[in-house]
Formats: sequence, structure tokens, C-alpha cells
Amino acid sequence: MSAILASTGETRNLFMTSKEIRSRYLKFFEDRGHKIIPSAPLVPENDPSTLFISAGMQPLVPYLLGETHPEGSRLVDSQKCIRTGDIEEVGDAFHHTFFEMLGNWSLGDYFKEQSIPWSYEFLTQELHISPERLSVSVFAGDDDAPRDIEAAEIWKQLGIPEERIYYFGKEDNWWAAGPTGPCGPDTEIFYDVTRKPCGPDCRPGDNCGRYFEIWNNVFMVYNRKEDGSLEELPNKNVDTGMGLDRTTTVLSGLEDNYQNDLFKQSLESLIAIHKSGPSYKENPRPYRIILDHLRAAIFAVSDGVEPSNKGQGYVLRRLIRRAMIQARKLGMDDDEWLSNTLPGLIQPYLEEYPVLGKSIGGINQTITAEVDKFRKTIKKGLTKIDKLDNVDGNIAFDLFQTYGFPLELTLELAQEKGQKVDIEEFKKAFEEHQEKSRSASAGVFKGGLADHSDEVTRLHTAHHLLLAALQKIVDPNITQKGSNITAERLRMDFNLDRKLIDEEIKKVQDLMNHKIDEDLPVTKKIMSREEAEKIGAQMEFAKNYPDQVSVYFIGDENEAFSKEFCGGPHVNKLSDLKGHVTITKQDNVGSGVRRIYAQIN
Repeated sequence: MSAILASTGETRNLFMTSKEIRSRYLKFFEDRGHKIIPSAPLVPENDPSTLFISAGMQPLVPYLLGETHPEGSRLVDSQKCIRTGDIEEVGDAFHHTFFEMLGNWSLGDYFKEQSIPWSYEFLTQELHISPERLSVSVFAGDDDAPRDIEAAEIWKQLGIPEERIYYFGKEDNWWAAGPTGPCGPDTEIFYDVTRKPCGPDCRPGDNCGRYFEIWNNVFMVYNRKEDGSLEELPNKNVDTGMGLDRTTTVLSGLEDNYQNDLFKQSLESLIAIHKSGPSYKENPRPYRIILDHLRAAIFAVSDGVEPSNKGQGYVLRRLIRRAMIQARKLGMDDDEWLSNTLPGLIQPYLEEYPVLGKSIGGINQTITAEVDKFRKTIKKGLTKIDKLDNVDGNIAFDLFQTYGFPLELTLELAQEKGQKVDIEEFKKAFEEHQEKSRSASAGVFKGGLADHSDEVTRLHTAHHLLLAALQKIVDPNITQKGSNITAERLRMDFNLDRKLIDEEIKKVQDLMNHKIDEDLPVTKKIMSREEAEKIGAQMEFAKNYPDQVSVYFIGDENEAFSKEFCGGPHVNKLSDLKGHVTITKQDNVGSGVRRIYAQIN
């Protein structure tokens, strides 16, 4: 295992673990005035536009839009992310659903002239990657925004020759996490793995296997509005991202993420216990799917997600079941593959995320219960298939919709009976189902990433009122377990092992509206986390907060009706809510957690 020396291009034994790379990255930027902030939970707070945090910038959207971050204008972190958009691609050498994104941030502080050289310095001096192995791309420009000549010139000054600077359009060199919100041009850095062109037009981003995208610097200077137009943000921001898995692989001299130290132990365990099917060398895909999906499941469960048929829970259920199907293909016993693989996936993260070590029993229990449930589901599906003479595409889709059978499992079971499945008929039924789901979800996701409209801002403040009222009327030990806010309503999960009675709901609602009629002020104060905890400010369950936090007060600070850790946004006074709060319904989430919905009328 080797890395490429920056000075000579020669190789030397310079293997770096993922832990060392993460540590070097954080320290490099801490030495340059950045404050290290903790990873936000995988489930986004008050952002209905996405199920999981999928990029480092998502938890920081309020600050990219102009809010003052309590830790300052230079930040650095390692953010947990889950992306499921390309879940079908998992199984190759580098796609993942869960990953860590290393990122450094400038909130209206430095810009391209410092960001690009620091990225280059870290790669070539800290990680000792040869400059000869690096190529870059910059934004080519269009009707929305100009060609990024400034970034290209900085790269030339650093020594990247013009022939290794590529100009691409929005599909490659423009970053936005949603249809609205902060966005802007970016410059991407690619590592040349093989130095072997695949053809005359070989270039970064063509997926030929030659280039590894190792870093991305996004220059967030715009906000895309609801009508699709761009407006300049109050500050010029920098958002960078470097995938830990990919970088670890590069520095290990490997071409397969699943052979780096984050997966090594668990991969060896899978190889040792597989009883049938291909070896890893012959067909690595099933092994990679198991490792990737189980790791994502571990982190989702540790952040409070439970398997279900909706939202994050549905994604978790799908990940566990897909991993289980691949284990079946390799002849592994359900309990065996899980118990042998889970410890090896957790071990590399214990120091960075100690909560994993404390909750490993619960994680194992949750995933095992879902495996057991799917085992019973498979038996039900087998019983249905056994009664059929033929499994057509519609039946295959019914098995998918009713029993959660992925097509590949139906194909496998049908093949065992000597039957064929009409795949095109299945795809047609599946596409019709997806279109209905998209239509039903259109209203939920219309706000884009972290909607900060006036409606959401008002409901965000009402959310604080609701928590305080529940504590004062129902139980002072109530804490928030999760939340979701759209432009139409707010939703809060909180700990309570019983249903609220009608009288309690009326009292909670009346108390909130009484405070609105009093027109209490809403103020923000930045203070140390320790000070905020001492004054009894409310915080979200299991969330890891930085040393400096924003606390919002409803009412006079000394006798506030509500005081809560929060990044905003909020109204300035309760009359700005422009109405009263109505509690519309309550649900049982399970495990002593209730869910309540409310709106402003």
C-alpha cells in the first residue's frame, strides 16, 4: 500500500487510516482558524424536503443564508450522510449509501483565493499526493452565471497545467442540494488512478475508471428562488467536501473502497462465512451491498430511525432487506452474517462516534428484529408463489408492494420453480406506482431544501411554543424526539407513553394562544453550551451540539416561557405568527413516543 509523493512522484509506504485522514483534515483547518463542529444527526431537523442529511451543507443552510453561526464564520467538520438516489449503483467499487463527508466552510469570510490553495496544500503536502496525478474542472458558464475564469487562473498559478483544467456545465460543476436554496459554481479535484486514457476523449467525470473525484469546492453565492431565478446571497460562502471512504482508498493504493480499513475486518468476516455463490474476487457485488447497506442501517438506527413503511423507516427497512437478500445468495444464515459483520463495521467509528459503542445492543436488536420479520415475509411470499402456476409481472409487483419482495428475490424464487417473470410488465406497474407516489409527495417537497419561507418561519416559532406548553400542561419531563415542518403544518415527536386526552390538548392549545395574544418577544442569544444547559434551555434528544450555541427565548430572558437550542429561523414577536395555533391530530409512533400535528389559522 502506497501513496504518491508530492515532490518526486515516487512511491513510499505511507498508508493512512481513515482515522488519521479525518484527524489531519480537522487539524489542518483548525490551524487555519476553523472551529471544529460536531456532525449533525442523519435525520434533518425541520427540513421536510429530504429524508436524510445527504451533504455537509444541509445542517448549515440557515448560516449560508445569512444567520450568524455561534461558532463563527470558519467551520470544519466530518458530517454523516445517507444518499439513496443511486442505491441501485451500490455494488461497484465506490458507491455508498452512508458515507462521511469532510468539509470546511467559509460563511462570508475567505473565498476562492484561499479555499483553492488550501485544498491543494492539504492534498499535496498533508496527504503527499503528487500534483501530476491531479486534474480539475471548473464551471463553464451559462445564462445564469459567468464562466469561472477566476478559479481556473488560481489553479494555473498553483501549477495545474491548462490541459488538465476542464470546463463543464451545470450538470457537472454546479452544486445545489435542492430545487431552491443556496447554490453556486464549483471546482472539482480528480485523482488520476491509472494514468491510462480510455480513449481520445478520456476526461474526468466520464466514469471510465481512470479518475477519482477526491474533493469539491462549492462557491455558494446564489439563492435559487421559488420562480427559478437566482439572487445573490448576502455573503460569498465556501462549502467544500471530501469523501472519507474515497480518500482512504486512494491513499491505500487501492481501487476498491470496500478493501480499505473501514470495511476490511467485516469483509474478511463475510468471506470466511460465505457457503455458496461466487467468491469476492469472482463477483464482489453481493458482498459490497451487504457491507454498505448494513453500515448505513447501523448509523440510521443509532440516530433513532426504526424500520417502518414510511419515510426514513422505509429506507432503513429496504436497506436491511436488500442486504439480507444478498446474504441468501451467498448461502449465509440470517443470524450468522449479521452477528459476524456488525462488530467489524462499528469498530472503526467508535472513537469518532462513541454513541455507537453505547447503543450496539439496541442497534443489533433493531436490525435482528427486522431480519426476523423479513424471514417470515419470505415464507408468506413462498406460500403464495407455490400456489401459482405462473408469476407474471403484475403478480411480481404485488409481491413487491404487499410483502416487500424486491424483483430480484421474486426472480430467484420463480427460477427455483422453473418459472419466468415478465420483467417489462413488472417495470410498467412499478413506474405507475412511482408516478402516483411522486404526485402524492409533490406538496411535501415543494419547498426545496430547508424551506425558510414566512410560513415555515412562523411554524418554527410555534413549534417552540408547543414544546413549552406540553411540558407545562402534560409533563415537565417531555423532550423533543424529532420534528418536521412544512409550509402547511408542524409535526413534533416527543416522549410520552400514553395518548393525550382531549382536555390536555385543549389546555395546551389555549396556553399557546394566550402567549400569542400577549405578543411576547422572540430573541436570540449566543452562549456556551455549558451556560445554555445551566439555564435549562431545551435541546433535541441525542443531538451533538457545538461548544457555542444559539438559544432562542420566547418572552423575557429571565422568565422566558420557552428557551431552546436552535439555529432558526424565527419571528421577532409572537404577533408575527398572524394567527392562533390549532392542534390537528396526534399519533402513536411507538416505543413511548407520541407524534402531534399543528397549524396556524
